[in-house]
Amino acid sequence: MASPLLQKLLVIGVGLIGGSFALALRQAGMVKHIVGIGRSQKNLQRALELGIIDEVASNPISALKDTDFVLLAMPVGQTSNIMAQIAPFLGPSTIVSDVGSTKQDVILAARTHLVRHLTHFVPCHPIAGTEFSGAEAASTHLFCDKHLIITPLAENDDQAIKLVSTLWQHCGAKISCMAADQHDRILAIISHLPHILAFTLMNHVRTNVEDKLEEILRFAGSSFRDCTRIASSSPEMWRDICLANQEWLLKQIDAYQNELTNVRTILANNDGEALEKTFANARQTRQQWLRSD
Repeated sequence: MASPLLQKLLVIGVGLIGGSFALALRQAGMVKHIVGIGRSQKNLQRALELGIIDEVASNPISALKDTDFVLLAMPVGQTSNIMAQIAPFLGPSTIVSDVGSTKQDVILAARTHLVRHLTHFVPCHPIAGTEFSGAEAASTHLFCDKHLIITPLAENDDQAIKLVSTLWQHCGAKISCMAADQHDRILAIISHLPHILAFTLMNHVRTNVEDKLEEILRFAGSSFRDCTRIASSSPEMWRDICLANQEWLLKQIDAYQNELTNVRTILANNDGEALEKTFANARQTRQQWLRSD
């Protein structure tokens, strides 16, 4: 049997994404020893019990000793602080990567704190997840047939990118590369805005109904449940993502408000033909997407 690519993997933030990465690599035989570090000792202990990690580290200094690969899997708002903590203790050949849903802010943090390690820092984002969080939510199959976007730096070592790609392929992911600003623009449209809409819809129901909330929601069907599923996501994580991608997200909110205003005008004008056309265009776009997916 071939030896694993990694002797020691350090996961900072052993939640849904970090835990699933560790589990998938363990199942694929790609890693010998996995160390976890994070804010919640309860979560780390659960990760130990579930076999996601082999060891809990108390601090980055001890955790980074002889580490081949570091995965930054905490909320993006913590990225700069964590990079500053680990930078003095990184080995010259240690690969560092992240899973942040925003990339320009992560790269800026790396250029600030990992300036001597940019050849070995490979920014990534797996397009996968659920509304659940923590080690309990981790799954071996989370990344199967999902996209993994790499936003490489000009300084990146080709072998570092190759190793990162290989590891994610063993997790089942499909690899794509693009510029960081393109990534942030696209994700603002297809991920960040939908989360804001789901949170806002739930808050709208909570604050604008005249009846008791439980009386309203007991009649909610699958359509409401589907529309608001991602409102169960981590508020801390999505606070950080939205603030990090503020520029692109504000543009998308404005554009969406224009669309909603147009629909309101059509409805106020009692224009059934225009309303049906609007719905038909949306339906056609979604069906084309599902056929090509």
